[in-house]
Formats: sequence, C-alpha cells, structure tokens
Amino acid sequence: MSDRPAHRPRTMSSFLTHRARVHDTRLPPHRRHSALRTCLTVFAPYGLRATYHHLTLSARIPRHLEADPDAPGRAVEELHEARVLWLARAEEYAVRRRAQKRAGRRAVPGPRPWWLRRGWESPARAWFEDPFRHPPLRLPAYVRRQNALLDGAEPPGCPACGDEGPPVPIPTGHGRTELCRECAWVLAPCPCGRWHRPVPEAPSHWHGIWRRAHMGDDGLPSPYWPTT
Repeated sequence: MSDRPAHRPRTMSSFLTHRARVHDTRLPPHRRHSALRTCLTVFAPYGLRATYHHLTLSARIPRHLEADPDAPGRAVEELHEARVLWLARAEEYAVRRRAQKRAGRRAVPGPRPWWLRRGWESPARAWFEDPFRHPPLRLPAYVRRQNALLDGAEPPGCPACGDEGPPVPIPTGHGRTELCRECAWVLAPCPCGRWHRPVPEAPSHWHGIWRRAHMGDDGLPSPYWPTT
C-alpha cells in the first residue's frame, strides 16, 4: 500500500460516500473500518500510515473493533474536519494558479504548498518512513498550522508540531541535519543539498499497526506492544 501524501481534490464524492459508510450502523464493524481506510487513501495529512496510527490513538480505535464499533466514526470525523479546511485552501490556490497561468505565469511561485510536496522533498518525510514519528496534534490543528505558514505566519517552535525544544542533530557523512525532537520534522537540511534518510531505518510494524496490535480493547495503547 502506497504511503504517498494522499490529497485528491477530485474525489470528494468518494470521500463523502465512504464517510457515510463509516457511520452506517447496519454494516459490520470491519466494513465500517474498511470505509475509513478508503477515506485515508483520499486524504491523509501525515501520510497514510502515520495518519492511521494517529487516528487509532486520537479516536481510541480498539484492537478488536467489536469492542467499540463507533470508534472509526470518531476517526473519520476528525479526518473530515481537517479535510474541509484543506479543501477550502486548495480551492483558493487553484483559482489563483488558473489566473496566473492565464497571465502567462506558468512557473509555480515560491515553495510548493504543503499538500503538493512529494514525500522525498517534504520536511515531513520522516513520517513516511516511521509512522510513529508524526505530530501529536489533532489533524485540524495541524492543517490550520500549515495554512498559517502558507500565509507567511511564523509561529514559535517546530513548524509542524510547535515543539520549542532544542533540535536533534543527525550526522549525514556530509554534515548534519537537524530534526524536531517531537515529530522528526526536518528543521535544517544537510548543507550538502543531498537527500538523507532523516530517521534510522527500523521495522515499521505496519502490519501490526493496521491490525491495531498496539491498542487494547479499552481504546488505550497496549503496554505489551510491540511484543504482542
């Protein structure tokens, strides 16, 4: 399953259709959960894997869905709230770009908007390699923060999560890069200009995350993960 940033403005009906299925109590829990997965392929601010991991924690999705069949509904509503904020900004950007192209300005001015960055070029690329390293912010708060940065705001702390602690230096062999200690956002790239892995290579435990092996049936993280 691809972990590219999932932001697709042309699939609104798909998202809303599957959001409705998440809330359809006539469906068995696994079908409602599957509909949540489809929503994540349309919009996932932290990348698919990291966003899903975040939602298991914020919406308290239990290891066995039958223990709380409404948990995916809480997750999809957080995702929907963030997506509404993004859609409004993406539409504004699309209107402005169409006007710029009509005026003959086809080159994208300035840095690419956060939702158009490819995983390898994004300061958030660590989240695609390690789904545990995403910000602790709820998704709407993260989108609001990114939109504010796009408007030229300079909030204190890490641009992604707001952590104001000292950065973590990571040697690269050509110099060093600096990461946020909270979410591994690249605060300062290596001066050599080359791509470097921002976090040490480690097992992703993705299959365990997808099965929610890291969660208990009480909706709290399991103290036995990752040995379960």
